[in-house]
Amino acid sequence: MTTPAVSAQSPFNPAKHRVGRVLCFAAHPDDIDFGAAGTIAAWTVAGVQVSYCIMTDGDAGGFDPADRSEIIALRAAEQLRAAELVGVSDIHYLHERDGYLEPSHEVMKGVVRLIRALRPDVVLAMHPERNWKRIQKSHPDHLAVGEAVTRAVYPAVENPFAYPELAEAGLEAYKLPWLWLYAGPEERENHFVDVTDHVDSKLKAINVHVSQHPDVEAMEAAVRNGMHINARRAGLPGDRSAEAFHVVAVNGPGTIAGF
Repeated sequence: MTTPAVSAQSPFNPAKHRVGRVLCFAAHPDDIDFGAAGTIAAWTVAGVQVSYCIMTDGDAGGFDPADRSEIIALRAAEQLRAAELVGVSDIHYLHERDGYLEPSHEVMKGVVRLIRALRPDVVLAMHPERNWKRIQKSHPDHLAVGEAVTRAVYPAVENPFAYPELAEAGLEAYKLPWLWLYAGPEERENHFVDVTDHVDSKLKAINVHVSQHPDVEAMEAAVRNGMHINARRAGLPGDRSAEAFHVVAVNGPGTIAGF
C-alpha cells in the first residue's frame, strides 16, 4: 500500500514501496494528531495497520488546575477517542513522566522491544533536531523521542546482540526499512503527503484533546494554514493540504551492515 505523496528529494517512492504496518512514536497524547493524523488516516483507509506508542502519560499537560488528579486518565481517554477517528485502536504507553523524558537505555529498550514485536515497514517518530523557527515544536520531550527512537532504530533493533534479553524472550533482531520523522526543522523535510481528503478527520482528532486547547478557533486556523503552506512547499495547488516529514531509508537493497 502507498500514500499519495509529492517530493523529488524523498527516498520513499509511494508507487514502489509497500507499507503494510506502521508504528508511531510520540511524547504526549495529541502529538501524533498534530503531526501526522492526516497521513495516518490515509494509511488506515487503505488497510494499513497502524499502532501508537506514547512515551509519557501527559501528566504535566492541560490548563485547568481542577483536572490535575485525573489528567492521566483524561488524556488517555482523549487519545483513544482521537486515534479511533483516524482508524487506530492499538495504543501503547511507556509511562515516562511528562517533562522528564530522556533517551535512556530503559526508554530505548522499550522502543526496541515494540519495534521487534510489531515489525513495521515504517516507524514514525518526532524529530530529534530542534526547530528554531518555531521552538514550541521542539519540546524537550519531543526531542527525546526522536533521539531515543533514532538510536534504537540503528543499530539496536537490528543488532542481535543488543539487549540480548529481548532475543531470549523471542523478540528477534529486525531490519527496519523506513524511518519517518515529523515536527522537525523545515530544512530537513523531504517528503510531503497530500492529506486534503483527511483534513476533517485530522481536525476532529485534534479537537478531541479538549484539555489541551484553550483557543480552539486559533488552533484550527493555525493547523489549516500550516497544511496549506506544506502543500505549496510540495508544489501542490493552493487549495490542497499536506503533511511534511523527514524520511530516512534505514534498510534497503543497497544497505551495508554497519555494526
